[in-house]
Amino acid sequence: MTRRTSLRPQLTFGLVLAVVAVGMVRIAQYHWREGTVIIGGALLLAAGLRAVLPPERTGLLGIRRRALDVLTYGVFGLLMLIVALTITGGPLTVG
Repeated sequence: MTRRTSLRPQLTFGLVLAVVAVGMVRIAQYHWREGTVIIGGALLLAAGLRAVLPPERTGLLGIRRRALDVLTYGVFGLLMLIVALTITGGPLTVG
C-alpha cells in the first residue's frame, strides 16, 4: 500500500476541516455570525458525507456507528445554525 492510497480516506475529513478553517478565519475577522454559520454548515457537510460514503472512505469522520455519527453531526450542525441565526444584539453585533 502506498502513502497516497493510505491518505485517500482522510480527504473527506480534510474537506470538512478546511470548511471549519474558513469559518474560524471569518470569526477572527470579527464576523462571528457568518463564521459560526460556516462551521455549522461544515458539521452538516460531515453528516451528509458520513451518510452517503462507504465506511472505507469516511476516514476520521467515521467514529461510531453510521447512524449515530450522522445524528451527532447533524444535531450539532443544526444547533450551531440556530444559535448563530437567532442571537440578536450583544457586544459582538456589528452596526
